[in-house]
Amino acid sequence: MYILGISAYYHDSAACLIHNGEIVAAAQEERFSRIKNDEQFPEASIRYCLAEAQIKLSEITYVVFYEKPFQKFERLLETYLAFAPKGFFSFIKAIPVWLKEKIFLKKNMLSALTTLNNEQKFDAEKLLFVPHHTSHAASAFYPSPYQDAVILTADGVGEWVTTAISIGRGNKITTLKEIRFPHSIGLLYSAFTYYLGFKVNSDEYKVMGLAPYGKSVYTDLILQNLVDVKPDGSFRLNMKFFNYCTGLSMTGKSFDKLFGHPVRKSHEEVTQFHMDIAASIQAVCEDIMLKLTTALHQEFGLDNLCMAGGVALNCVVNGKILKQSGFKNIWIQPAAGDAGGALGAALEVYYNYPGRERKITGDKDKMQQALLGPSFAIDEVEQLLLARNLSFEVLDDNNYYKSIAEEIAAGRIVGYFKGRMEFGPRALGARSIIADPRNKAMQSVLNQKIKFRESFRPFAPAILREFLPQYFDLNCESPYMLLVASLKEEFLLRYAKDEFLTGFDKLKASRSVLPATTHVDGSSRIQTVDKDDHPDFYKLINAFYDITGCPMLVNTSFNRMDEPIVCSPKDALECFLHTDIDVVVIESFMLRKQTVTANSAITLDLNNYENTVV
Repeated sequence: MYILGISAYYHDSAACLIHNGEIVAAAQEERFSRIKNDEQFPEASIRYCLAEAQIKLSEITYVVFYEKPFQKFERLLETYLAFAPKGFFSFIKAIPVWLKEKIFLKKNMLSALTTLNNEQKFDAEKLLFVPHHTSHAASAFYPSPYQDAVILTADGVGEWVTTAISIGRGNKITTLKEIRFPHSIGLLYSAFTYYLGFKVNSDEYKVMGLAPYGKSVYTDLILQNLVDVKPDGSFRLNMKFFNYCTGLSMTGKSFDKLFGHPVRKSHEEVTQFHMDIAASIQAVCEDIMLKLTTALHQEFGLDNLCMAGGVALNCVVNGKILKQSGFKNIWIQPAAGDAGGALGAALEVYYNYPGRERKITGDKDKMQQALLGPSFAIDEVEQLLLARNLSFEVLDDNNYYKSIAEEIAAGRIVGYFKGRMEFGPRALGARSIIADPRNKAMQSVLNQKIKFRESFRPFAPAILREFLPQYFDLNCESPYMLLVASLKEEFLLRYAKDEFLTGFDKLKASRSVLPATTHVDGSSRIQTVDKDDHPDFYKLINAFYDITGCPMLVNTSFNRMDEPIVCSPKDALECFLHTDIDVVVIESFMLRKQTVTANSAITLDLNNYENTVV
């Protein structure tokens, strides 16, 4: 049985194909269209999934959409009626879009599927719809390594639900509690994202990255005025300060007046005030999520917690939940946002059929390290390089990883492109920019000359799994870069410079030993790399360890600011040619910046190159 899951029309459009419960392929549409957070119907992603499985759309048993559009439209109408006449101008702007496109989503999807089906009418009975938070819960539990677990899903809003508590047992999920719109921890965080001048539904991670630079001096002000948090983590927002129900913005004048500053414009300087605001909302988010998860552990007594929804991408919160909530184990869907809803929708339909057994295999999840996207054949890459008359070196299989590690050890920044692309927002060693974590200048160089982004943004260490206990205060693996931890004090005392051993300063020592992967507060967003689960990336880090004695690399996504992670060899070359990346490795081919000439002409030629997924 093949089931195709789809998320689309709001943000983070994606498609996922499963076969008898196993994931065959998954990808976000943005990777093909090159439009960040693309919301359009995921035609290219669907074509890729079908090609990966070598099947036609007519062979699909069901196509499943990740939410119920009519319930969402109901929420829109009821919200406007509840606040009328306030929000009239927002209403007249939103309603035509719904009447033209979204309320007839089923019809539009059937039309798009018919086009993909070589103009043969797609059977309407094959198109199913699953509630938004049900999709999130399914994406969190079914691929997890747990037989039973508490499931927490939290985001902006689905149809009506913003936060949901479910229990997963075997092949069944039961939803027990919900918090409904307009009360939303995701929208609360997005309101501050907007207030700080960042893009909603895209830049929330910038707020998290900015927070350690500030002090949480506005936490009490937020808790006293904006959100009422109960001891069990349930909450209500004071809608006097928010504008998202009826307006065209997240916050209004009352919000500005409360904090004494207007909304920051995107081009304006980030000041200490903005850093303190980021720190304060991060602290409030941590407080809510810790109270919520602690209460859930006490109520249900289960050891395992599964999470999904956009809030689950807050890796600082996740690290604190793991340490403080009481849950022994935590598993977070790597594509926790709406893209992962495509996977959850497909799995929910599959396991709702009688007799569908869910097998747990040890402590391994079903996500295949999130390496579910397209790969490209060696001869295809070579054809591209030759057609562009680019100088390259073919790496010898026996010295492949050593050759790349030597470049990194020499202080060079390497764009690394190998195998299947990652599904979800993190680059995990298939479409990555990698560098030496010991280099003091590396964070600044990567931010300013490679990523072209804000200087405060941190980078993650990818560490060999067996070295984790020696370096970081984290007692479980973190293969998807979704947990934050600090360097161990005993490690720092052994390896920090002598100047820190007297009157030991853990923060200064951390930034001295691993400056490129240690954030300003001494924390790191960790990726553990296992030799069995991710053998290719493991061999590369291990080769670097053999040369340097350091068992980790800087790992950041292979892209520039406001661009999707690269998907094809063409995308990788575009990024290489337009940044200060020193070396790019695409499968077996290595290109050095100093040997590549006539960059502008090459870039023009690249635009004519056809992407062919293999």
